[in-house]
Amino acid sequence: MVMNGENPANGDRSDSGDGSPPVGLRERKKRLTYQAVSDAAIAMFLERGFDKVSVAEVAAAADISKPTLFRYFPAKEDLVLHRFADHEDEAARVVTGRAPDETPLDALRRHFLDGLDRRDPVTGLCDAPQVLAFLRLLYGTPSLVARLHAYQGRSEAALARALGGGLSDRLAAGQIIAVLRILALENWRRTDAGESADRVYAGAVQAAEEAFVQLRTGLESHA
Repeated sequence: MVMNGENPANGDRSDSGDGSPPVGLRERKKRLTYQAVSDAAIAMFLERGFDKVSVAEVAAAADISKPTLFRYFPAKEDLVLHRFADHEDEAARVVTGRAPDETPLDALRRHFLDGLDRRDPVTGLCDAPQVLAFLRLLYGTPSLVARLHAYQGRSEAALARALGGGLSDRLAAGQIIAVLRILALENWRRTDAGESADRVYAGAVQAAEEAFVQLRTGLESHA
């Protein structure tokens, strides 16, 4: 989850550092605009509440027109969920980029455990005040939760394609994305209730390990 804006490198093109093609100046400017508008909107939503801030007010604060804002963000909710946009295909990227001797499920388990260790906000295990405030806004606003499901649906579709695209792959992707969502939500609930991320960590790791065992063995114990 992107929590802060990024400073662009100088020059017409920059290397992302992850093996992907360099990003052109125009594309970098577009990304910076996305980030600036989203940051301005989220600051207003955190201060006053999502439903009490209009799109027109966000556009004015970002010094752009309302039609221009909607070209960047089709729905008001996307102003918040933009921070999840770069994670939509994360599970799929983990699977396609795994080592030859690593199974998709092992790669996803490793990636999630690494995220817990880094206190990645996407895992829910992050007690930074700005992250807690953002997640409180997200999970406390029904329209944002509903919109988040659409983002997760695209994550599921991308993962299914990475797994092969068949029916069994779509079923597996649905289960995996649901597990990751539930684990993250549980971690956030505990930190939001006042527990430190360090205190929650051991339990979060255990829950993740149990969840991936269940994914691997199926639901026979619950039948």
